Amino acid sequence: MYDLTGFKRDLLYVIAGLEEPHGLAIKSELEEYYESEVHPGRLYPNLDDLVDDGLVEKGSHDRRTNAYELTDEGYEKLSKRRDWEGKYYGDKDVAEEATSVPAQAGN
Repeated sequence: MYDLTGFKRDLLYVIAGLEEPHGLAIKSELEEYYESEVHPGRLYPNLDDLVDDGLVEKGSHDRRTNAYELTDEGYEKLSKRRDWEGKYYGDKDVAEEATSVPAQAGN
């Protein structure tokens, strides 16, 4: 998973988390998270790359809409990533950690 961009990693997480992942639903979730527009010219080529890499399967939701699903390899990569993240950050609460960092002298 180290060879994926952060955007592609985020795509995998969103696809794994959506009940019916299709292009517009994926786009909407990412825009909510990023708090900015995700252009189709960025979204769809990256989805196609994940398909080419064997991490995502692309099917048909209806005649006009593609559906996306993680492959076993895609789920395995996400699982390994979460294990790796947990090794360094574990169950720490991010908000709690941010408020407990002592202020540096002179600030």
